[in-house]
Amino acid sequence: MSINRLAIRTELSTSPRYTENPSPGYPLRKTWRPATEVIRIELLGSLSHRDVALRAVSAACKLVTARPFGPVWNDFQMEVVSAFGEAFNNVVQHGYRGNSEGLIQIDVRISSGRIDIDLSDWGLPFDPKTVPVPDLDRLPENGLGLYIMQSFMDMSYRPGQPNVLTLSKTLRTGREEPEIGRKTEGEE
Repeated sequence: MSINRLAIRTELSTSPRYTENPSPGYPLRKTWRPATEVIRIELLGSLSHRDVALRAVSAACKLVTARPFGPVWNDFQMEVVSAFGEAFNNVVQHGYRGNSEGLIQIDVRISSGRIDIDLSDWGLPFDPKTVPVPDLDRLPENGLGLYIMQSFMDMSYRPGQPNVLTLSKTLRTGREEPEIGRKTEGEE
């Protein structure tokens, strides 16, 4: 709406009396938010911007459910942020090879109980199938990024211009972990 139309509409309307409830002008939904929300962020492919991206994804995790707390949700958020952090690092370090002029576009789609994150970059493509599974018995200091992403989230990758890495996760529902101090079935 243009500012002129808003000004005319404001002049024509009257302010509500103290006993009236102002109508928002649109039907109120019974749901707590739209079915799907999209957050888009564009950052330079630099590790100095990593914290901004991680905070945005962490905050987006809170929109997946009306009750963002408890052990199941905490695990969900930790796994999403960890996998995303590894993906961001890989784009910067491998896709752009330290060229901080490269752009990373992050699209976070949020729906009830689910998060999907697309990282788009215009750097060098890679084939995830060629990355060897790390030897966890040796406790390697690097080479775990792809393993962490695939362990915590569903992952797909499409090379091209742009390359698009998609990470997806559904919040686990159903039987929750027992509360501390509460006996579970079969315990004495």
